[in-house]
Amino acid sequence: MNGIFYFSSTGNSLYLSKRIKSKLGGKIIYIPNYQGDASEFEKIIVVSPIYSFGLPVHTYNFLLNVNSNSKIYVVLNYGGMAGGADVFTYNYAKENNKNILGVFKMLMPENYTLTFSTPSIYNKMILKKSLKKIDDIILKIKQNGVFIPKKAKTNEKIYFTNKSNWHLVANDFSVKENCVKCGKCVENCPANNISFENEEITFKDNCVACLGCYHRCPQKAIVYKHRNKKGRYINPFINENEIGMNF
Repeated sequence: MNGIFYFSSTGNSLYLSKRIKSKLGGKIIYIPNYQGDASEFEKIIVVSPIYSFGLPVHTYNFLLNVNSNSKIYVVLNYGGMAGGADVFTYNYAKENNKNILGVFKMLMPENYTLTFSTPSIYNKMILKKSLKKIDDIILKIKQNGVFIPKKAKTNEKIYFTNKSNWHLVANDFSVKENCVKCGKCVENCPANNISFENEEITFKDNCVACLGCYHRCPQKAIVYKHRNKKGRYINPFINENEIGMNF
């Protein structure tokens, strides 16, 4: 059976994972909820966004802990620049003796929108093109071939610097008075970085900069640097409540 492991805060990676499952079959698993080494799967397909030219903390750690016998393919998606993240991921897996057979990357709508918003018409265009791209990738995975990403200049220094500072993003989050204290942000945070104490939403020091709380707050009550910015993003082809679930 295929193990399709995904990390997603706004649904892009889940959307791609569901497409992969529909074509190849298997089980979809949300990485933060998984504690094993995936040895129960012959083939592992990791679907993840790119963060700062590298991997989110949860994806990074999952690849480190996964068993070395299963065949591994990684599908990365990004909204801005990939910055050689596919090469970095391949080299990282190889350096840790993983049976990595291929890393792919593809453009998806940008969700790191703390200071800007992308036009909805642009997002629709990207999503329309994404189906052909993911189907091309699925076909290559089905062939069980080796697909080594082309050499590119990686930004590993920037990635590791940013990775060590991601927790600081939460310092600039605040909650407006329209917060209804529904607890959704607490429930959705993959790092258990948000708590509800003394009738207040509190951000701790373990943020992984996924922005799930920001985008998925039903009241848009979570703001960044006190900016009253309205733009939020959730992949329109998935049920938002399914983010974080296994299938």
